[in-house]
Amino acid sequence: MSCRFLRRAAESPRHGGYPSKKTLALQIEHNRTSRGLQGLIFTRDDRAGEGKLSSRLGLVTDAVEAGPGLDLYGYVVGQLSRGGRVDYVIVDEAQFLLSGQIDQLARIVDDLELDVFAFGITTDFRTRLFPGSQRLIELADRLETLQVEAMCWCGARATHNARTVGGEMVVEGEQVVVGDVAQSAAEVGYEVLCRRHHRRRMTSAAARGAALSSDVLPVTAT
Repeated sequence: MSCRFLRRAAESPRHGGYPSKKTLALQIEHNRTSRGLQGLIFTRDDRAGEGKLSSRLGLVTDAVEAGPGLDLYGYVVGQLSRGGRVDYVIVDEAQFLLSGQIDQLARIVDDLELDVFAFGITTDFRTRLFPGSQRLIELADRLETLQVEAMCWCGARATHNARTVGGEMVVEGEQVVVGDVAQSAAEVGYEVLCRRHHRRRMTSAAARGAALSSDVLPVTAT
């Protein structure tokens, strides 16, 4: 799941899968820029590298890397104090922010009266809330599910994020490990699954392997 955050904006906060949230974040940036508005984009641990916001469609834009030591409110105030223009704020990978940084986003909305859009998945590969997502849910004025829903390999609605290594699901390890949804064989990757297949640890690779297994006897006509 992913979410989009705070207050006055006409576009609503959303939840969805990895590709959809990044594309929507970039779409909001494009729409507002085309109307003559100027914004700030914060991100964390994007696969395109530090200080980048990218989507699976190949779209990339510059962003500010929101490391754990960055005061988001202070950064925006600094931009305004130097004569810069900030009409809105977009935050990608908001689940990786500290709880205090989410409080700073709320302060940007309330004290500076700026629109803030935050995107991020809600739970980790163990189905536990990220601290940043938990605080976001507690403070957000609106939360909505993305209309473009992620789908499990079986065709059901995907609601859980699985971490994979070589296509096999793992349930132990650090909460944050940067990977991709299109990993090669031995790399850490992520796959969205329905709850049933997440509970069964049945990834798309595992399902293909089971279908091709010699343990499955062919059915012959008698």
